[in-house]
Amino acid sequence: MTNKIWLCLAHMSEAGEEMKYIKEAFDTNWVVPLGPNVNGFEADLEEFVNTLNDGRKIEKSVVALSAGTAAIHLALVALDIKNGDEVICQSFTFAASANPVVYQGATPVFVDSEPGTWNMDPNLLEYAIKDRISKGKKPKAIIPVYLYGMPAYIDEIMEIANRYEIPVLEDAAEGFGSRYRGQVCGTFGKYGVMSFNGNKMITTSGGGALICPNEEAAKRILFYATQAREPLPYYQHEHIGYNYRMSNICAGIGRGQMTIVDDHLAHHIHAKDRYVEGLANVDGITVHVAPEDYMEPNYWLNTIIVEPKKFGMDYDQLRLNLDAANIESRPLWKPMHMQPVYKDAPAYVNGVSETLFKKGLCLPSGPMVTDEDLAYIIETIQKAKR
Repeated sequence: MTNKIWLCLAHMSEAGEEMKYIKEAFDTNWVVPLGPNVNGFEADLEEFVNTLNDGRKIEKSVVALSAGTAAIHLALVALDIKNGDEVICQSFTFAASANPVVYQGATPVFVDSEPGTWNMDPNLLEYAIKDRISKGKKPKAIIPVYLYGMPAYIDEIMEIANRYEIPVLEDAAEGFGSRYRGQVCGTFGKYGVMSFNGNKMITTSGGGALICPNEEAAKRILFYATQAREPLPYYQHEHIGYNYRMSNICAGIGRGQMTIVDDHLAHHIHAKDRYVEGLANVDGITVHVAPEDYMEPNYWLNTIIVEPKKFGMDYDQLRLNLDAANIESRPLWKPMHMQPVYKDAPAYVNGVSETLFKKGLCLPSGPMVTDEDLAYIIETIQKAKR
């Protein structure tokens, strides 16, 4: 094997739909952060996220933005998160889940994971809420994450959030197309975040979107995303705004990607099945799969846990072994409560995310990873066992 096998490379439609929409934007001179592709992409996304498995519809609105991080930030603006507030964040995640909290001058309060989904532990969440309230700091929002596309126990999280009247902002940046009880992840809370970075389930090169509760909320988000300009013939600003609108060029890529999103989802699940089958008899290796039948992960990145004593080497030795074989792998996210930048942030931990961080690897899963690649990766892991 000579060519590097990457985790999740971007994959364009064979029919060239992306180029069709991009060319259309150039031909009509719509090369700005608005236009027909943006409108069309938002409509495509709304159709996708609002359709339940049984065909029923919900009614959410979507605003296409420059990044998933921008979506989190604008949701926090809409929720009136400000200096001195506290926001509960999942510790086991990428930094972009928590950083926008700091943009607003607020403090992230980190909550650890439960071992089934690796996402926010509902029991620990309620403990953290009670403790913050006892300290005179009722959290203003909760940000659970769908880590590597795995649904969280969102029913339990929403029940707790509703009982304490705290809005939920779902970070579904890694969970595009994942479903919980037949409903798309990101549509349960007040707001939901999507990401279309180059390595995500679909890509717009760079970009994201915010799922909003209704059209009125979406219009407000759009207002803040376009520099909060008042509807006057001259430039007047009564609020602080941001330059967060998605480009019409990027949205054209997204429209093309939406024509093959089902193929992408099917491929990632297929890769999971191959890993489960191929590594089933490798002592010390466990492929992470959904703990509940009603959870439908997108398996954006398939992940494994390495038990050093059983396997004969730890996760980092295996990572180096894979790298020597031209296979990209990556350690699981380092929990936010372990990050130097957040060393002073309140954290409610149970050891789950720290243990996973010390044992886990992400394996190549994207649509550019062929069956031949998967067989080679599995064989390399099998041969590495000592």
